[in-house]
Formats: sequence, C-alpha cells, structure tokens
Amino acid sequence: MAASITDICNSALNQIGASNILNLTEDSKAARICNQRYPFLRDSVFRAHPWKSLTRRASLSPDSTAPEFEFDNAFTLPTDPFCLRVLYLRFHDIPYRLEGRKILCNEDTIDLVYLARITDTSEYDSLLIETLVAAIAADVAYPLVGSNTLAQQMRIMYEDKLKEARFVSATEGTPASITSVSDSGAIEADTFIRSRF
Repeated sequence: MAASITDICNSALNQIGASNILNLTEDSKAARICNQRYPFLRDSVFRAHPWKSLTRRASLSPDSTAPEFEFDNAFTLPTDPFCLRVLYLRFHDIPYRLEGRKILCNEDTIDLVYLARITDTSEYDSLLIETLVAAIAADVAYPLVGSNTLAQQMRIMYEDKLKEARFVSATEGTPASITSVSDSGAIEADTFIRSRF
C-alpha cells in the first residue's frame, strides 16, 4: 500500500512523539506546520540525492531567443514533470551552464537526465519515504515538542538515511554515466574521462 502525504507526515510525528493528524488541512498545530513545511522539505530531500524513482529524461529543443553572449542556444528546463535538479547531459563533454530555468550551450538539441518534482507518493521508493520522514521529523521537532536535542537526533537520522540511499544507489544496476554519489551529494562519473563533468 502506497503511503500518502498524511501517512508520511504522521510517521514523522510518531518519530518525535507527537499526535497523529487526520489530514494536512485540519485545525491543529501539527497539521498547520506539516502543511506549511512539507513542500519545501520534499523538494530539499529530492535535490539532496539522485533518487532513481524521481529520475526522468527529456530531449530538448532550443528556445527561440538565444543568450546574449557566450553560448549559441538556451533550453528551458522541463516543467512536466518539473525539473528540480539537472543530473547530466547525455554526452558528458558538452560544455553548458545552468542559469535560472535555462541550460545554455552550443548544441542544437540536448538529451537531459534530471530529477523531477513527482508529487504522486505512490512513485516513491521506501528509502525516499524514510528519508522524507526523517527530514520532516527533524524540521518539526522543535516547534511541536520544544526539544533541540530531539531535533538534532532526527537530523542525524536524516543524514543516516541519505547515506543508506547513496549506498543502495551505488550498488543497483549497471553503471552507465553515474556510478555513485559522494557524501557531499556530488555525482561521481564512472570513468576518468568523464570526471570533467
């Protein structure tokens, strides 16, 4: 059974000893805080790791308006689903720059691999859900329970979940253009030649 947003928030509330909520729009302090913080925390967790369940691909054509200088073309990042983080371009030796919601480069078309803002929780894998739970617990612990110590413990749990996700990602599938992610969240290429990326 897929976890809903309310289920995810309740799991976080359980971690800090707070009462469950029925939904994010109920009139309770916990629901109001979760409702306010969830979208920001979700996007932050999404950007912290190249989650395979959130990875999408797109072939992009250039915009009609070129950059003022340095690059020949600008490509608007995908909005359906919304691009939260550029992982890489198909050909790693393509020089490019990310500025705002645009990729600037000299190619006529580009193939992009990116992390998407997927809001359907049924698409999340179990490690992503557990990491979201830990991030929410760390964020709401002080406003709901008033404990900095508990908030710090939840933060450590969040960091541990991210490390676990990085290990699992590094050991799943055949290495293609990305083989692992460093503890800092940086993508590590699979060959020395691609290490320029």
